[in-house]
Amino acid sequence: MSMKFGLKIHHSTARMMIVVAIAIFGIASVKLVDNALAREQVKESTTAAPNGEKVVTIHDRGQERSIVTTVGTVKEALKAADISVDEKHDVVEPSLDTQLVSTKYNVNVYRARPVTVADGTHRVRVVTAQQTTPLIAQAAGVTVYPEDKTTIEPPSDFLLDGADVILKIHRATPLQLTLYGKTTEVRTMAHTVGELLREKNITLGKDDGMSVPESTPITAGMHLSVWRNGKQTVTVEEEIAVPVEQVKDANRETGFKQVKEAGAPGKKNVTYEIEMQDGKEVSRREIASQVTKQPKKQVEIIGIKNAVMPYTGGGNKDQWLSSSNIPRDQWGYTEWLVQKESGWNPNARNRSGACGLAQALPCSKVPGNPLNPIDSLNWMHGYVMKQYGSWEKAVAHSKARGWY
Repeated sequence: MSMKFGLKIHHSTARMMIVVAIAIFGIASVKLVDNALAREQVKESTTAAPNGEKVVTIHDRGQERSIVTTVGTVKEALKAADISVDEKHDVVEPSLDTQLVSTKYNVNVYRARPVTVADGTHRVRVVTAQQTTPLIAQAAGVTVYPEDKTTIEPPSDFLLDGADVILKIHRATPLQLTLYGKTTEVRTMAHTVGELLREKNITLGKDDGMSVPESTPITAGMHLSVWRNGKQTVTVEEEIAVPVEQVKDANRETGFKQVKEAGAPGKKNVTYEIEMQDGKEVSRREIASQVTKQPKKQVEIIGIKNAVMPYTGGGNKDQWLSSSNIPRDQWGYTEWLVQKESGWNPNARNRSGACGLAQALPCSKVPGNPLNPIDSLNWMHGYVMKQYGSWEKAVAHSKARGWY
C-alpha cells in the first residue's frame, strides 16, 4: 500500500511539473511575441515612410511621445497627437506655424505656470512659460541687471503666494565710478570698496589714488573716484550738436518758425591728455577725435515778412493803458486778457507767428509797429469791440475756449 501510494505521488508530481513547464514556456513565448510586436510598433512609430510621412517626437511635461504623421505644420502635429496648448501663454519650439518639410522633428512644449517675481517689497505675479530668470522677469516687466542675483524658490507663504513658484531678485548696489577720468554707473554685490575693485579687476598702480579707503562700505548712490597722478590719456564719448539750416520765407510773419526736417545729434569719441594732481584735474588737452555717428541736419522755416525791430521804449502797463484808446473802466478785463496772451511782454512771439501784447496773428494786422505796446493795445481794443462787443465778453470767451 505504501509503495503504490508513493508511486502515485511521484506520478502526480511529474504531471504537475510538466504542466508548470508548459505554462512557463507558453508565458515566455507570449512574452517574446509581445516584445517582438512592441519593437515592431516602436519601429513603426519612429520610422518615416517615403510617402510624405514624418516622425515627430513631442516632449511635454517630462514625457516623450513619437508619432508618424503626414500633416504640414507643428500645430497640426500636436493636434494629431491629441496635445492641446495655450497659444497665449505656452511656448512651443519650433513655433506652431513651422512647416514640416523634413522627415524627423523634435518638438518641445513649455507649459505656462504662475510665477511671483519678488523684487524687494515689490511683488508681481505673471503666468509665463519662460524658463530662464531674465526672461521670466522680463515677462513681469521687471529689469534684471547682470550683477543682480536671482533664485527660484518654492512658495514660503501660501496665503500670500498660493502655489506659485517664487523668483527672488537680490539687487546689486548701484554707484558712480570715475575711473581715470571716465564716469560710469556700476552695480556690485561687494560689501566694501576693496571687494569692488577686485570684482571689477581694477588694480591700483603706484601713482594711483582713490577718493575713499578700500575698507569703506559700499552704499547706494555713492561716488567712487580712482585717479592716476601725472599725465594720462582718457577717451570719452561726446555728443555732436545738431547742425541747423534756416530757410527764410518772405510769406511768413517774422517770428514764425517751423521744423521742416528734424535733426539728430551725432556721437564722437574724444581722447584727451589730462594731468591729475591729488585727484584734481589741472589740465586737459584734446589729442584725438573720431566721429562714430554723423549728426543729422535740421531744416527750419523762419518767417521774415514785415520784420520789425523789438520794442525798447520802456514803460509799464499803466502807462501804456493810459496812452491807449481803452476806457479806464475796461482796464481790469484788459489786464487779465493781456496777461494771459503775452504776459505784458511787448516783444512776445509764439511759434505760429503771433506777436505783441495782443498776440495779433499775423502781426501785419496791427497798424504801425505791432511790437509797440500802445499800437498793439489800440488794435486789440478795436478787435475786441468788433468781435465781442465788450471786453467782458472777450474775457468770458477766452476763459471758455482758451483764446479770444
